[in-house]
Amino acid sequence: MGLFSNIGAGLRMISFSAKIDDEYFEELEEQLIMADVGVATSTLIVEKLRERARKERLSEAAQLKPVIKQVVQEILDVTPAEQITESPRVILMIGVNGVGKTTSIGKLSARYNADGKKVLLAAADTFRAAAIEQLCIWGDRTNTPVISHSQGADPAAVVHDAMQAGKARNADIIICDTAGRLQNKKNLMDELAKIRRVIAKELPDCTPEVLLVVDATTGQNALSQARQFKEAAGVNGIILTKLDGTAKGGVVIAIANEVGVPVRYVGVGEGINDLYPFDAAEFANDLFGDANE
Repeated sequence: MGLFSNIGAGLRMISFSAKIDDEYFEELEEQLIMADVGVATSTLIVEKLRERARKERLSEAAQLKPVIKQVVQEILDVTPAEQITESPRVILMIGVNGVGKTTSIGKLSARYNADGKKVLLAAADTFRAAAIEQLCIWGDRTNTPVISHSQGADPAAVVHDAMQAGKARNADIIICDTAGRLQNKKNLMDELAKIRRVIAKELPDCTPEVLLVVDATTGQNALSQARQFKEAAGVNGIILTKLDGTAKGGVVIAIANEVGVPVRYVGVGEGINDLYPFDAAEFANDLFGDANE
């Protein structure tokens, strides 16, 4: 049983003991759509399987199992849009309220701390007082310093102080929490542009990494958020939270295919260590594997 073994429950109901025909492919496409893979990506996967079956003259569905794993893995292996610099490394975390953004920052801090990195957190989501308080709690839990101002403060001012503190303390990684207000894209774009200007001024050689946090249990809504945030803010990678809370999980494939942004980490539990680097091969295998595989 792998890390993602509970997620593919819906897809493991797909029969691989039938004969390959048009009806089989129609049923397969329906199963993929029901598992949150989405219409466009499900159609793409089935077209690729049809092509391989025709080219290799496959007649049994069992012969398709390794093929579907390969096709899904290829879709998931998205190359990041740009090279991230490390001087220090600056990560901007974005995402709407309730997706687990602040929690993901805490878990990410724990991972980097365990790797011997010196981490600094910036509470630049000044829109909600609870966000600042929550980040400070995670800072205490992970023994990570947090730079914060009061609620309503200028987020760029918080980031400015964090960049200065990061330089003074020789931080390896600075993670900035930001407010995720998608209702007004212009505000979001303006705020992030201002933050980027502050980073560029304080750390001229640094290209910040933008990680979008989305909730896997929201299915196709997670795909919609990923599209909108990429358009508004530019996104280098995605953290998919609450993946343990859905038996579908196909939205991972849809995001990679339709948004073109790689899933970098997945959250699969409430614990401080329940954030894992995403592995496309492992995910594809668990998604279409049997319980004893």
